[in-house]
Amino acid sequence: MFGGTFDPVHVGHVVAASEARWALGLDRVLLVVAADPWQKRGDVVAPAADRLDLVRAAVDGIAGLEASDVEVARGGPSVTADTLEALGAPGRDLVLILGADAAAGLGTWRRAGDLPGLATLAVVERAVDGRVPDPSRGPVLGPAWTVERVAIPRLDVSSTDVRARVASGRPIHGLVPPAVAELIRTRGLYTRP
Repeated sequence: MFGGTFDPVHVGHVVAASEARWALGLDRVLLVVAADPWQKRGDVVAPAADRLDLVRAAVDGIAGLEASDVEVARGGPSVTADTLEALGAPGRDLVLILGADAAAGLGTWRRAGDLPGLATLAVVERAVDGRVPDPSRGPVLGPAWTVERVAIPRLDVSSTDVRARVASGRPIHGLVPPAVAELIRTRGLYTRP
């Protein structure tokens, strides 16, 4: 599970999901769109349904990557522990994929204490010369966690920058998958600063 606001999804998200799937030998990675990201209330620009469609477009045709509407369909505040419980099943090992910045803030999440019993944590970090950064410099999570580290290529792209570019009429090609750029254009998303 790789959850997020995805406002909008960009190539960095796709690379992180794809690299985590490969590095950890995962059957599939679900990109779970937050319906109501309670920690970002007031900052989310596009409606959940549009963000879900953008993620579907981003992963279309990429083996092992799938958009998930589990949080959108459930509604209410997006709580990762609730989502992991919904995705769990006997014999299914879950992996929660997070960027290093999100992992550092895990202590502020609702039901954070339940997470180690629900999934292995995969911390995605930007590689330096192809190597995962020193784990002692990453988030301190405690002994309850099983943690894997995944290095991804260093890509300077953010949803904030993509939104700003769209609002100012600048190009976003190469920063988002082509199908995502087209959906943003045809739906008129992110046109206001």
